Amino acid sequence: MKYLPLLLSIACAGTHQAAHHSFANAEDWAQAFEDPSRDAWQKPDQVLALLALPPDAKVADIGAATGYFAVRASKLVPKGHVYGIDVESAMVDYLKARAEREELKNLTTVLASVDDAKLPEPVDVVLVVNTWHHLDDRINYFKRLRESVRPGGRLVIIEFTRESSMGPIATMKSTPDEVTAELRPAGWSLTTRSTILPEQFLLIFTR
Repeated sequence: MKYLPLLLSIACAGTHQAAHHSFANAEDWAQAFEDPSRDAWQKPDQVLALLALPPDAKVADIGAATGYFAVRASKLVPKGHVYGIDVESAMVDYLKARAEREELKNLTTVLASVDDAKLPEPVDVVLVVNTWHHLDDRINYFKRLRESVRPGGRLVIIEFTRESSMGPIATMKSTPDEVTAELRPAGWSLTTRSTILPEQFLLIFTR
């Protein structure tokens, strides 16, 4: 889609701006979020391959939107479960209908609040893709989230770099070091920095 980078920039414009932007028409947003051209820079299959999810893994996708990562992950964990988490009810409804349509019985949607992911059970892996900059009070948010992750579980943060022309404006972007510094007091330790993504950084933490 020609306007995909622009749409993603609008969608990633930050918590307060996003709160005033309508996500009521999830079908329209799905055309952007699920457009095949996104695969070239988001590289979802390579990201998930890097995580090497066991077939019985339990995964949470925070900011799941229309299910770009959640749907793919659900197909990799046939004996496990994926929770697609979002604070936008329209996105949660869309993903729930999609999971039913595609018969993904191991994909459950969760309507979260801005300060709590509301995970129904502990998970092995948490994905936070293009969502970090939407979160307020991140230290307390991820400290609370840590209690919903199994011992040895992983937290994956993917965000646009400051050098990238995509995503939010540069002043709203964090560097990998800044993300690491915020997560350390929340009880997370950095284990992996990956450079497989051309527009984003990818960090993996363990609790």
